[in-house]
Amino acid sequence: MTREDLIKRAHEACKNSYAPYSDFHVGAALLAVDGVVYTGCNIENASYGATNCAERTAIFKAISEGVHEFSMIAVVAEDGSTAYPCGICLQVMNEFMPEAEILLEEGNKIITYKVSDLLPCGFRLSKNE
Repeated sequence: MTREDLIKRAHEACKNSYAPYSDFHVGAALLAVDGVVYTGCNIENASYGATNCAERTAIFKAISEGVHEFSMIAVVAEDGSTAYPCGICLQVMNEFMPEAEILLEEGNKIITYKVSDLLPCGFRLSKNE
């Protein structure tokens, strides 16, 4: 799967976004190492704390299916802005996919980050414990 294909899948997922409060529609497409793509969209709630971001929706969907190894995640916003993951999403990515690439759109180009680029000091389970 190419980066462009994953971005397209994120745009498709964005169509399912439920964002009546912010009107900020986001889609994500998560590529597992076995080639399966898990998609997610943001889902808002009147109780704002119950809102879930697109990235976490895709990751939790994959984890709930028993998949734990990922290579890339694409995140896009319907309005064309660059949809940087929030801190909570970055921390979840740090837990489940610390070496994966994050693909974002910036204008007409795809920009790529590692999770550690955007969350350099995230919490991790110490392997020495």
